[in-house]
Amino acid sequence: MTKDRAAPPGSAGPVDNAGPVGSPGDDATLAEQVQTLRDRIAYYNDRYYRLDAPAVPDAEYDALAAELRRLEAAHPELAVAGSPAQSVGAPPAPLFAPVVHRVPMMSLDNVFSAEELRSWADRIARHLPRDAPFVCELKIDGLAVSLTYRDGRFVTAATRGDGRQGEDVTANVATLACVPEQLDPRAGPLPRLVEVRGEVYLPVSAFDALNARQLEAGAKPFANPRNAAAGSLRQKDPAVTATRPLALWVYQVGEVDTGGGPLPEALASSHAASLAWVASTGLPVNPELRRVTGLDAVVEFCRHWEAHRHDLDYDIDGVVVKVDDFSLQRLLGATARAPRWAIAYKFPPEERSTLLLDIEVSIGRTGKATPFAVLEPVVVAGSTVSMATLHNEDQVRVKDVRPGDRVIVRKAGDVIPEVVGPVLDPPGTPGARRRPRPWHFPATCPSCGGPLVRLEGESDTFCTNLDCPAQRVQRIAHFASRQAMDIEGLGELRVRALVEHGRLVDVADLYAFTPEDFTDVDGFAEVSVRNLLAAIDASRHRPLHRLLVGLGIRHLGEVGSLALARAFRSLDAVADAPREALAAVEGVGPVIAASVVAWFSSPVNRDVVGRLVAAGVNLDEPASDAGGATEPASPVPQVLAGRSVVVTGTLPDLTRQEAEAAIVARGGKSPGSVSARTYALVVGEDAGATKVRRAEELGVPVVDAAGFAVLLRTGELPGAQPGSQPGSPGRPPPGRP
Repeated sequence: MTKDRAAPPGSAGPVDNAGPVGSPGDDATLAEQVQTLRDRIAYYNDRYYRLDAPAVPDAEYDALAAELRRLEAAHPELAVAGSPAQSVGAPPAPLFAPVVHRVPMMSLDNVFSAEELRSWADRIARHLPRDAPFVCELKIDGLAVSLTYRDGRFVTAATRGDGRQGEDVTANVATLACVPEQLDPRAGPLPRLVEVRGEVYLPVSAFDALNARQLEAGAKPFANPRNAAAGSLRQKDPAVTATRPLALWVYQVGEVDTGGGPLPEALASSHAASLAWVASTGLPVNPELRRVTGLDAVVEFCRHWEAHRHDLDYDIDGVVVKVDDFSLQRLLGATARAPRWAIAYKFPPEERSTLLLDIEVSIGRTGKATPFAVLEPVVVAGSTVSMATLHNEDQVRVKDVRPGDRVIVRKAGDVIPEVVGPVLDPPGTPGARRRPRPWHFPATCPSCGGPLVRLEGESDTFCTNLDCPAQRVQRIAHFASRQAMDIEGLGELRVRALVEHGRLVDVADLYAFTPEDFTDVDGFAEVSVRNLLAAIDASRHRPLHRLLVGLGIRHLGEVGSLALARAFRSLDAVADAPREALAAVEGVGPVIAASVVAWFSSPVNRDVVGRLVAAGVNLDEPASDAGGATEPASPVPQVLAGRSVVVTGTLPDLTRQEAEAAIVARGGKSPGSVSARTYALVVGEDAGATKVRRAEELGVPVVDAAGFAVLLRTGELPGAQPGSQPGSPGRPPPGRP
């Protein structure tokens, strides 16, 4: 759970690291500082759990909570009843009716490394048999809820609240499509009452779409999927909740009342068996659960998901490890706030707070002016971040971040770091900092001094000077990039040096270079010049779709370029085609078509193309595709019409974008995830394990690169049969209970 909380009343602002908060030699000062720490954590809990308005990153909250627990343990005389160090969540909000949990919903203790995980295991090992199994589950970053079924029928749902009393959200949870109104009787005799616990979450794809709508409406975007899920579920009007595609994973059985009848054996034996029973009733249980023996297997599971957390369409922030056997759980017991038989292994934080030093503007190849944050360096998701994107003028205004603010920075996997929002002291806080003035988008280009113009109806701002040095550098660097003409050794720094020395004005100049052109340019030794000239010469033979990408036509990316190249086969045909013909190509449409026509209508651009022709640059698309079949220039046969084909991994002859474009060009769709409606999964090198496993579970056919070639030619699946992969329906995947 990402606790992005604002500073509480009575504090001097958020802390950046958790060190000792007082001098051990001064008991009065230590007592005061411990109380300040308690007040701060209680405030953060209230903002996070009750108001769904957090503003300090999870890692910083965890450090504060750990420091409070350390101090109370070291100084028992300072411990008090009700300390947040020993409590769970926050009291329920008065907006909803209260619900008392007859079995408390506890929290979990955290560890942050394999060493700490092994220390936990060592502490409990003396109570366990040597081969006692553990269950490893993904730690879903959502909102904890409790669902109660009476005689198999859904009757109540409540939030965790403070662990003993939560909020009645029955009507809201009833809108979730994955929550059955009636448990499946095929699971066997149902207890008179059964309560299950789980996490309500918002898929990442749905979160992105929701935030896009927020920004279009001029509303503040949600900080992360967890906050969006919590805010969506805790709506007074269930109709609002129903508009949000929330989902649920059940992770535990709580109270069970058999009414004097027999207890299902699965609910009496182990955690894994109880969740298998839960799944048989129709409730959703996360498929990545694994039952393992030994800490080495636990550590391997944690490390795998730390590396693959972004393969999923939902956020996870760690792994939960539990002793599987219920009798051993009872033997280990619990503290006031957490069970001793379970632990949460937390992944490195993807959100941290730091100082926003300045906001600057970069100019891209199309003249687009993009604001970015200059930050005091901070380690996020394992790497040091000193700059982060702010997207556009509207996002800076909506997020209201200002140079001099402390801000939350988020970096998820390989995604470009972004600023989420400011960390603010509440009004009236003693010692609260006065905020700096709001930042305003500049009126002139920082590179050429020309005007910056915001186009009507768009959120983007542009430098309109085509001779802007920054645009020139970015246009040429893009032309040389791997997805375009792939000129190895010609990165942005070298392009900038050549532009500054007057050797490069446009991309056609590249093909007129001689060794003498580099003599007085720093960074070009004899060997590097020779290699660069060879790379430039090799780029003359790239196919048309790579050239179209390299020309940097606005709105035309890799997929559209490949579609146009395969539809028209030559640059002359693309340049001379009317807008209607371009727009009719699958994957192009009227916006891209208009942009292509406008680009080729420019005399400057036509001149560049003419010089590329004179330099011997290839202007045609080969007639053969990945399947080796020759296709006419007319529209591609729609052999995949209405079918969904997912691609994962790297194919020998196509990039992933090219493979997806080939599917779309044949009438198919290529979404990012596997579902029951997927026609086939195409698997290349370094394929995503989650997609492959999902295909196996659903019986979706899996094909390799050779099979994909046949699929593109015929629309048929050569030799791939549903259920032929390990772990297909009828046989659980390895490690499943």
